Amino acid sequence: MAKLALHGGTKVRSTPFPAWPVYDHRDLEALEAVLKSGAWGIGGTQVDAIEQKFAAYQDARHGVAVFNGTVALEVALLAAGIGAGDEVIMPAYTFMATPAAALAVNALPVFADIDPATYTMDPKDAARRITANTKALMPVHVGGCPADMDTFRELAQKHRLLLIEDACQAWGAAWRGTRVGAIGAMGAFSFQSSKNLSSGEGGMLVTNDDALYELAWSYHNCGRVKSGKWYQHEVLGLNFRMTEFQAALLVVQLGRLPAQSKRRAENAAHLDKKLAGIEGIIPPGRRPEVTSHGNHLYVLRYDRSRFGDLPRERFFEALQAEGIPCGSGYVPLYREGFMLGLERNAHLKELYGDRLGYAGISLPATERACDEESVWLSQNMLLGETRDMDEIAAAVTKVREHAAELAAPR
Repeated sequence: MAKLALHGGTKVRSTPFPAWPVYDHRDLEALEAVLKSGAWGIGGTQVDAIEQKFAAYQDARHGVAVFNGTVALEVALLAAGIGAGDEVIMPAYTFMATPAAALAVNALPVFADIDPATYTMDPKDAARRITANTKALMPVHVGGCPADMDTFRELAQKHRLLLIEDACQAWGAAWRGTRVGAIGAMGAFSFQSSKNLSSGEGGMLVTNDDALYELAWSYHNCGRVKSGKWYQHEVLGLNFRMTEFQAALLVVQLGRLPAQSKRRAENAAHLDKKLAGIEGIIPPGRRPEVTSHGNHLYVLRYDRSRFGDLPRERFFEALQAEGIPCGSGYVPLYREGFMLGLERNAHLKELYGDRLGYAGISLPATERACDEESVWLSQNMLLGETRDMDEIAAAVTKVREHAAELAAPR
C-alpha cells in the first residue's frame, strides 16, 4: 500500500489542473477593438451582441446585461414588482447573493431545505413555506444542476407566484431539453471570475416575457424606456449596465463554451463511474429530466462512516496533499452574520417583526451537506484529460485505504 503524501509518501498528482480563465489572441483583439472604437459604454455594439447571443443560447428571447449576477437577481425582483412585505422562497444552500438580492428590494428571504441527492431546493419543503405573503419562488441551479423545474412550475402556477431562476452557475444547463433561465418568468446568470463563462465580473437576466423585459431593461438603465427620450425616467432605476469591454470578452468566451461544456460533461461522467466504485463516496445526483448539466462544480458526497469515521476535514487534508484541490463549500446561510444581524435593522424589523429571526432555523439536509457530506471540485478540473479524472479517483482510493491510519489520534 503506497504511503500517504501527508506522511511523506509520493503524491498521486504532481501537476496542476488546467488554468482558468482560458484566453488567446481573439480576446486581446476584441478588447483592443473596443478600446480603439472610443465607445466603451453606451453607444457600442458588444453589449447588444452578447445580450442577443446569450439569450438565444439559453432559449430566451431577451437578455439584459448587467455588471454582476447579484444585480441580475435584483433587477429580476424589481421587474417582478417584488418589494417591502413580500416573501421570496429560496434555498439556504447557495451563495449569499441570492438572499442579498431579495433584501436589496426589502423583500424577506424564506429558506427551504434541499433535496439530499441533488442539493437543489426541495419543492416539498418549499411548498410548506408558502404563505399569503409569498410572491416568488427562487430555486438555485447549484453547481449547474437544474432544480426540479416541473414541480416548481406547478407550484408557481397553483399559488400565482413568480418563478425566478438563480442560474448563476448554470450556463447551458437544460431541463427536458429547454435551457434554464428560460423556464421560469426570468433567470439570472453570473460571469464572475470563477464562472464557466467569465468576463471577470458581469451578469445577465434572460426572459421570454416582453413586459418583464421592458421593465428589467428600464430598471438597469436609470429608469429609461426604450422608446423614450434620454432624460425620460419612468421608474426609479439605477445604472447597472455592463461595459463594452466585458461584453466583448463574453462574445469571444461564449464561442468557446460549447466545446468546454462538452469536455466537462464527458469528464464528469467518467469521474462518476470511477467514484461510484469507492465505498463511502457518492457521485453528484441529478434527476432524469436534467438533459444538460452546467458542471460549474463537481460536488460529491462523503460518508465518514464508510471511512472509519474519518472527519471530513482530515479527508480534505489528505486529498489535498495528494495533489487534488477540494473544499467543503457553503455554510447554511441562516448561520451567516449578515443574516443573523438583520434583526438589528429597524426598517426590516418594522416590516417583518418576528419573521425576521433566523437564529432558530434548522434545515437537516442543508446542514448535513454543509457540515458533513459535500466535497467540492472546481470546474477547471473537469477541463483536463481522462487520466486527470483517473488520478482524482486514485487519490480518493488511496485516502480510503489509509482511513484507519488517518482517523487514529495524532
